Amino acid sequence: MSSREVVVLSVGGVRFVTRASTLQQFPESRLARMVSDDDREFKLVNGEFFVDRDGALFSYIMDFLRTLQVSLPTDFSDYQRLQREAEFYGLYPLADLLSQEHLLKPRLEILEVRFSLQEMQAFFRIFGSCSTTIEALAEQITVFTGQQSGQGWNSPFPSQKPLIPLPLERPSHHDMVFLCGTEYSAGDQFVARYVSIKPDNRKLINGTNVLGLLLDTLLKDGFRLISTRTVASEEKVECYTFERMKRAAGLAIMVNQTPGSSGVAQARRSQVQKGK
Repeated sequence: MSSREVVVLSVGGVRFVTRASTLQQFPESRLARMVSDDDREFKLVNGEFFVDRDGALFSYIMDFLRTLQVSLPTDFSDYQRLQREAEFYGLYPLADLLSQEHLLKPRLEILEVRFSLQEMQAFFRIFGSCSTTIEALAEQITVFTGQQSGQGWNSPFPSQKPLIPLPLERPSHHDMVFLCGTEYSAGDQFVARYVSIKPDNRKLINGTNVLGLLLDTLLKDGFRLISTRTVASEEKVECYTFERMKRAAGLAIMVNQTPGSSGVAQARRSQVQKGK
């Protein structure tokens, strides 16, 4: 790589090294003109462009130029300051996105687990404010059923017959219902339901064990337990409430070079869904 392809900037004392082509993503911006020596406000000192602006905020500018996406930390709050920086550098598509804070701010997500233990069965109902989280969780949870004989019931898997997976009950896009344990069928036969929660490969029949694995899975997925309470004392329904900050959908800028545009980048917004 030749020296002309590498550009070094000192922004507010913070040093950045990048390609000239990265700074030229938007040809009408001041950064693109700086590379072409068309903006004299940016001084070249000892081979580095000196820029008297905020270096910490410029790191987000560089991330945007490299990915053409706006992706900010969940605790970010300086939207107006970053918008002013984008305007200073002539990155008006970025400034336009930053002016719409509601699209970029993370949202609080609530999830509730209801658990009831009745005789030899345990009942679960999971409700979430974000339907995509419930969809992802439904893909992790599998209920297996099989008919077992009372003889030899003490073994982990008494029946030699393969267990059959059952679809989860989905009353709405925001909740799911399932159960585990055993119930009498006919004679000395039992119907048994096991629960498996990925990435754990075990098939659990004990409701308390399933509850422990489910809560642990949610905690590992970034949720925080904020309350536990008994909803119905007669039925012994326990309620566990979780919350987490869900990152907003990333916003991407699509740059198209069109005939007759004199090299001006045309930008449009599109949403890019991040991890659930």
